Parts: sequence; C-alpha cells; structure tokens
Amino acid sequence: MQNSSYHIVKRIREQVVAGQTKPALRYKQDGSWLDISWSEFGERLDSLSKALIVNGIAPQDKVAIFSNNMPQWSIADIGALQVRAVTVPIYPTNTPKQASYILQDADAKILFVGEQAQYDAALSIFDECTQLELVVAMCEDITLSEEINSCHWAEFLEQGTGSNDQLEQRLNDANFDDLLTLIYTSGTTGQPKGVMLDYANFASQLKSHDERLSLAPDDVSLAFLPLSHVFERAWSFYVLYTGATNVYLKDTMQVVEALKEVQPTIMAAVPRFYEKVFSTIHEKVSKASFVKKLMFTWAVNMGAKVAAAKKEQRKPGWLLKKNYALADKLILSKLRAGLGGNIKFMPCGGAKLDETIGRFFHAIGINVKLGYGMTETVATVTCWDDEQFNPDSIGTVMPGAEVKIGENNEILVRGPMVMRGYYKMPEETEKSFDEHGFLKTGDAGHFDEHGNLFITDRIKELMKTSGGKYIAPQMVEGTLGKDHFIEQIAVVADTRKFVSALIVPSFEALEEYAKELNIKYHDRLELIKHSEVVEMFEKRVHALQNELARFEQVKKFKLLPKSFSMDEGELTPTQKLRRKVINERYKDEIEEMYDEKKGK
Repeated sequence: MQNSSYHIVKRIREQVVAGQTKPALRYKQDGSWLDISWSEFGERLDSLSKALIVNGIAPQDKVAIFSNNMPQWSIADIGALQVRAVTVPIYPTNTPKQASYILQDADAKILFVGEQAQYDAALSIFDECTQLELVVAMCEDITLSEEINSCHWAEFLEQGTGSNDQLEQRLNDANFDDLLTLIYTSGTTGQPKGVMLDYANFASQLKSHDERLSLAPDDVSLAFLPLSHVFERAWSFYVLYTGATNVYLKDTMQVVEALKEVQPTIMAAVPRFYEKVFSTIHEKVSKASFVKKLMFTWAVNMGAKVAAAKKEQRKPGWLLKKNYALADKLILSKLRAGLGGNIKFMPCGGAKLDETIGRFFHAIGINVKLGYGMTETVATVTCWDDEQFNPDSIGTVMPGAEVKIGENNEILVRGPMVMRGYYKMPEETEKSFDEHGFLKTGDAGHFDEHGNLFITDRIKELMKTSGGKYIAPQMVEGTLGKDHFIEQIAVVADTRKFVSALIVPSFEALEEYAKELNIKYHDRLELIKHSEVVEMFEKRVHALQNELARFEQVKKFKLLPKSFSMDEGELTPTQKLRRKVINERYKDEIEEMYDEKKGK
C-alpha cells in the first residue's frame, strides 16, 4: 500500500503540475465567486511551507488552525504537511478555554486564525500557551494587537518567497509513518482526546475511496461542513487528490444560496441537512393545492419505483420509463434544482439518516451515500453502494476495513485506516482496543445476510428506566426529530418511570403556524406556552411514535424557548448533545414532567 500516489502531499503536488490554470479552490468575496488555479495554489503552498521553515518549524512540530472554512485553511494545512509538520484543527466555535487546552496539549508553535473572533480568543490565551510563538491572521481585516507576536497572512507568506533547499529536503524525506494530524475529539464527557492519524491512515482511505467512488477533475465539491472535522477534511483531501475543484463556504447559513450559485456535483453533509431539506419540501407541499399535492406524490412514487428497479439491478418497464420522464420534467428536476441541479452523489455521515428521508432523496434522483465511521478511523468504514443497499443500514464495509460485532453487540474495526492512538494518553489508547487489535467504537450494531451494517445505539448512551427497560435515546430522538416543527430534542429516561423529552421547536415554522392561526404572543416563551401550540405538539409527538414500543414512547415533554448551544456547553462541536449539562441546566423543567401533581 506504500504507493507514493497515495501520499496526499505528493499527490497534490502532482495535481499542481497537471492542473495548471484549472481551478483548484473557489471562494466567495464581496458577492462574487473567485478561483485559485492549481498553479497559484502550488505557489502559495510553497510560500507558506518556506515561511514555516523560516519560523523554525521542524519536522513533526505542531501547527494549529482555528478558523471557518476558507482557501487559506487548506493552504495552511497542506503547506504545513509539505514541511512534515503536524496540523491541529480547532473548531472555529470553540471557546478560548477549549482552544487553550488543545494548543497546550498539542504543544502547538504557530496558530492560524480565520476571523477577528478567533484572533481575540488567541489574544486572551496566548500567555498561558507557553509553546505558542506566533499567531497568523488569515484575513487581512483582522485588527492585530501589539500584546502578542502576530502578523497578517500576506506578511507571513512574504517570508517564504525566496528559494529554500530545506523544503526540497523535507519533501524528499516525506514518508507514510509521519504523523499527519492531531484531531481532538470533543466527546460528550471529559476532556477531548488528540487522535493521532498518520499518512498511512489517510492513504488507506484514498485507496478505498478510489475503489468505491468515481470522481474526476471536472467535479466540483462544496466544502460546507467544518474542515476542523475529520469528515470534511478527509473528503476535501480526496477532492484535491482527484484534481477536482474544492469550493469553500465560510458561512454555513448560506448553503441554500451557495448550492444554487456553485451548482456542485458533490457535497458532504450530515443527516440534519437532509432532514431540513426534506421538511422544507414537505411543508411547502402541505400548503399547495390538492392537484399539486397529487402531482408531487405521483412523481415521487415514480422516482421511488425507478430507484427500486436500479437497486434490484433490473430495467424499468416501458410505461414506467415514460411516466418517470414526465415526472422528472414536471417535478423531480425542480426539486433537484434546489440543490444546484448537478449533484452526482452526496456523502452523508455523522449520524443515522432516517430511512424515509434516505428513500425520498433517492426517489427524486439524489444519490445520497450514507456512511459510518469515526475520527479514529479517518471517517468512513462503511458506506451505501450505488445500487444494492438497505436504506435502514449504514452501508457495507469499505475496501481495506475489517468490521466485526463483539461483546454487547459492539461494532469493532481493524485496518490501516485506524488511528495510531491518543496523543499522550497510552492508557486511554490501550483501553480503546481489544486483545486482537480491533478498535472499540462504542456503537452497538449488527450485520444482515447481505453484509449491510445496522447501528442500534451508542452503548454508553443506553438509558435504563426505573422499570428496567433499556431506551436508545438517539433512536427516539431521530424518530421525533424529522418533524419540521422540531429543531432539537433531548430524551430523558435514565432511572425514570417513563420517557420524557426537552424539545426546541423550529421557531421559523412555529411562528409561521402561529401567524396562520392568528395566535397572539409577545415573545417565544409566551408562544410555546400557548394552549394551541402545546396541543399541536402533543398531537404531532403522539402521531410520530406509532412505530416505537410503548415503553420507548415520549409520554411528556417540555418546549424550550432557546436552542441548545456550544457556547452554553450543551452541544459538542459536532452538534452532539452533552446530556449531563442539559439535564443539570433544565433540572427544574425535567422534575416538573415527573411531578404527578403537575401536567405538562
């Protein structure tokens, strides 16, 4: 597997030579989309690499990036890799305290920051990060302080404009055993752990993706998920490895507009994105005329039949082909246009995607490829294939990965994509592997006879009611969370008599509903306490739970006036619930649900 074409640095340098004037990176500035060609990309990478050498960065020294998505992110990342440094990504939404922990634990020497908020955070923690020598502001409009050693991007690159024999030496010395990155997993409890991933880990994923997917230099990918997360970072590496164009979206709130403007052929996304698109489409349809509703249902049914034929590897009949062509022209193509109109496929990961939503996207002609993996496995270890997949599964095993079911139905993974271990944590590393070298994922699941993997829940997150029943909270949350009136939901059940939930409404949809019913209210708190709103949620929650066992069903719930957030410590950077924090913060609301003298 030690084929140099799978060494990401060497491969990108080959693409620089091959690509020349073709766009490598694209970004939006002052309302216009601008390109950076492959040759320009190569020049900036080399300037940054030389500047790092000038600033004393030795092989395997740590360089951190604390920023939203932008071309400078990848230039800093790959430029650091060219000198055999180790890149340490930090979520742009992390607090100064969280960033400080990572910088100190990783012994980072240089920190690249994206915007003023990240620079100000760096300013506040600079003195406590004793290894940190320099902060580089990647955007020129960042106001620098004289209190710390910092400079702007252009000034930093200027330091690397001359010739530098050391760069050539570092490139020649590059090998698969070098550490490529430290990615700190947020976890739902305790301090984050630095996952050590080397070039061999990433190379195995490039190779397996080549065997499972089809990307070409004319493809365009929209980098919408944070590059600080392993999913988008590994995916962006694969995009650049294939010579395709990577488009950077700084503001994720602009994704709908960006899809229409960029018209990408591929885009990695998380299930929540598909849930929102699904609920938005169905909300619009619910308000349409009877005839339009019939047309929509008929068209999606035609699409579903064609998708089923493809899945079963049979050709659709003449009448179905004719009906599908009409359905596509009138309805389905317009639905795809909302995602830009050019999507070949869309990788999806981070959580389980509801089967109904997965089937819907395939019916309208969007090839969603749900996958499963972890930071510790450089993301994907299983994935839906193009044809024979079970939409209730998380796919079949990727080439090169070995997956089996262990004790307590735990999913275990072994292979060249599995991490080297946790940085400075030998005991944690040892605990994470079984005696045969399989990584313990902490997820419970099973295989079917066709090799499809099904995930049931996080082993550590199973809740046990006072009646002794085990509840899988993520499954219950996924069942209710697909409703377009529900933005977030946290299930409560551990040691309790029954299942309850804290629900954050989708206020955009709820305020529209209140307007239609002429419900008067002064603020969101008054809105969620209105009897008609509570009654509406009661009916929806009841209807959504038909397929759940009685003991799994949410019996009572509380509507909350504001979202769970990372700033309040209620969410991890990957949007997972920190249940302990939520339960403590809303303990009064929770106790009220279990107080027999009170109602909802």
